[in-house]
Amino acid sequence: MINKIIPVILSGGSGTRLWPLSRSQHPKQYIKLTTENTMLQDTILRLKALDNLGDPIIVCSQQHRFLVAEQLNQINVINPIILLEPNGRNTAPAITAAAIHAQNINKNDHNMLLILPADHIIKDVDVFHKVINLAVMRARQDKLITFGIVPTNPNINYGYIKSETDPMDGKFSKVEEFREKPDKNTAESFIKKGGYLWNSGIFMFEAKFFLKEISQHASEIVKNIRLSLENSKVDLDFVRLEEKSFNASPSQSIDYALMEKSHNVEVIPLNAGWNDLGSWQSLYDDSTKDDNGNVLNGDVVIEDTSNSYVYAQNHLLVTIGIKDIVVVDTPNATLIATKEKLHKINKIMEQLNKDNRIERSFHRKVFRPWGWYDSIESGEHFQVKKLHVKSGAKLSLQLHYKRAEHWVIVKGTATVTKDDKKLTLSKGESTYIAANTKHSLENLQNEPLEVIEIQSGVYLGEDDIVRFEDIYGRL
Repeated sequence: MINKIIPVILSGGSGTRLWPLSRSQHPKQYIKLTTENTMLQDTILRLKALDNLGDPIIVCSQQHRFLVAEQLNQINVINPIILLEPNGRNTAPAITAAAIHAQNINKNDHNMLLILPADHIIKDVDVFHKVINLAVMRARQDKLITFGIVPTNPNINYGYIKSETDPMDGKFSKVEEFREKPDKNTAESFIKKGGYLWNSGIFMFEAKFFLKEISQHASEIVKNIRLSLENSKVDLDFVRLEEKSFNASPSQSIDYALMEKSHNVEVIPLNAGWNDLGSWQSLYDDSTKDDNGNVLNGDVVIEDTSNSYVYAQNHLLVTIGIKDIVVVDTPNATLIATKEKLHKINKIMEQLNKDNRIERSFHRKVFRPWGWYDSIESGEHFQVKKLHVKSGAKLSLQLHYKRAEHWVIVKGTATVTKDDKKLTLSKGESTYIAANTKHSLENLQNEPLEVIEIQSGVYLGEDDIVRFEDIYGRL
């Protein structure tokens, strides 16, 4: 019997409570928050020492597909399976898609699925591995295992799991009930009573048994997701789930769709320095502080500052005489808030969405499959960008109806297509591309290419683009 552990990484969240560092187009799981790796990378790397580890399945939004592929490549993940959700439909459809796909690949293997959100911190990896190995043995006995976090305080930001017996290290207990995020008094009563664990969203089960159970309790999800996979399309290194069937699936969490209904759910305690970094407060709590209780990141100078989180991404940031404040400065948005009012960030997100503000979704630096661009300056009828093109990368063959572009090479060597002409431009050289001109930019060298792009025209929106050829499969 082969018992591979297949990590299923759920990476579809938007992380809006960590705005402005986390944006919907570049959310927290793809950011380096606490280590030299992104949270997605750390989620995979902390599994490396496990025995019988299979290739990971990443479930993510189609708009993040190139971010995922690039970050997996950076840590030498060779054969990932990347399932692209047309839209977010909560965790039950995502996990079901991964389970069906795993069964389609290895019908005869008793593969274990280890379900992991992509945005968690786990500091004690050895303890985590020990609990995983225990969960594998129990899951072989037709059990759905959930990992319950040993609580350190009456936190109101997590759901809770009530076990039938007092949870003990290394021991499994039948789940009595799942509880939604409580108010403060209820959370305090949970801690006082004992027997309650935080709901981590980490699970372990056999793919075959999981599909049997969820088919009994949420058959519409299984039916539609199976059809979505049958009609999916392979696009480069991605599997695009078919949209119509996927959207027909009920949008439900795995807890609601299955775990609260199945009689085969057990919980094992996990006490391994877990944190889901769901807010600036949790990031502050988890970070190393100076003697005055401050967490400082970037080019920061402080005076008479205490118990604060200060983050500077782009330039010098100075604070004087502040206490219990969060300051997060990015090139196109800055957050300044008292810790006690951080929960109101959702209202800010609603306002930015209502006003159609680009800062809600995009950083000034925007990543593309060929590299990135940074919008340095803009004004009426002009915009200046810095383009960074990776070695071997190529922008699509395209044209713009309403703008012209002037490219100045500042690093590397560019191969430029202009209608039926090809140019090779080196550092210090430039070219002008008139509106309605087919053009492309390619880096055939072994070093990065950097270009200053000056746009001019009556309209400079990103949607003024017609693509004719694209090596990344974009429309």
